Amino acid sequence: MPEAAPTVAPSTSGAQPGVFIDPFRAYNFKLSIGGVTEGHFVECSGLDIKINTIRYREGGTQQVVHAIPGRVEYGDIVLRYGLTRSRELWQWFMSGIQGKVERRNVSILLLEADGVLEATRWDLTNAWPARWRGAVLDAMTNEVAIESVTLVFETLQRA
Repeated sequence: MPEAAPTVAPSTSGAQPGVFIDPFRAYNFKLSIGGVTEGHFVECSGLDIKINTIRYREGGTQQVVHAIPGRVEYGDIVLRYGLTRSRELWQWFMSGIQGKVERRNVSILLLEADGVLEATRWDLTNAWPARWRGAVLDAMTNEVAIESVTLVFETLQRA
């Protein structure tokens, strides 16, 4: 008598075997920065979390190096944007240079294919600009002037 095939529990992620689910598009995103209304960005990079490891050896005859979790580190977010007349990001950065760091909550929203509905988001708490990089100016090109600002932050949550 043949054995019955084992039953497989349905996936909790919604994915089914043989069903293709389109991944989100990396170009459909927007940012929400407290107090900045003119933030149109061409690139957002650096979304990163790392748990540092602490390595140690025990005395005795074991030659094994053990690892335990250490501090959590968040990557810096780099925002690239076309240079316009707007000075909102510049003024936010300059307030830090003047000793008045303004910490703001920032949300990075990844949008559905329609470019309207939110697919997922990452919320950064207490972000502030730590670096500004000016546009490369070159008379021999026909490029858009792109500036960048680097944000540091305290925590990251995926909502």
